[in-house]
Amino acid sequence: MRLDLGNGFVLRNATRSDHAGLNHVCLLTGDAGADASAREDDPDLLGLIYAIPYQVLEPDFAFVIDGRQGVGVVGYVLGAPDTGRFNRRLEAEWFPRLRARVAHAPLDKARWQGSDWARHAIHHPEYVNPPSLHGFPAHGHIDLLPQARGKGVGRQAMNHLMRRLASAGAPGVHLHVSPRNKKALAFYARLGFCRLTSPELPDHTCFLAMSLN
Repeated sequence: MRLDLGNGFVLRNATRSDHAGLNHVCLLTGDAGADASAREDDPDLLGLIYAIPYQVLEPDFAFVIDGRQGVGVVGYVLGAPDTGRFNRRLEAEWFPRLRARVAHAPLDKARWQGSDWARHAIHHPEYVNPPSLHGFPAHGHIDLLPQARGKGVGRQAMNHLMRRLASAGAPGVHLHVSPRNKKALAFYARLGFCRLTSPELPDHTCFLAMSLN
């Protein structure tokens, strides 16, 4: 599948050969949409937590955005039609292999440095899927490098993912967004996402949802 997004950008299915590109984009957008390179001591951990698992476990809903000829991957849009099932597969099939080669972070969070927060997330992942999200069982995730922003690329990519999730039978989709990422929150609002509030949901992130019916 190849979808022309205009201005030299193309959306296509992600493959295993894109893992380095997925890691790269995830790192350069990993600080609430900004470059996390200076913060992380292991540049691959963010992608191994938040991007590559989708290509491996949900390849039908994992897409990369190629830039102009020779530029390579400049973004991705990822999702899963059933968050509960995806989380179970992460725990059974993905994280055990990572845990075997990634050291634990110090127990005392005050001693964390660099990518210790990501090491902790690998050994102690937070799976959020309470009843308040069950009407929106699918979830999505998009990140774009600066050169792909402001050109309609993100909107087209997200709309494509949501069509695919709806075709898979998902009645609704939700997202997790850092409250510091004001541009992302505004972007999703323009797409029609609304914020969810519930005592079941952690307050360190924003939960947005949209019906796909």
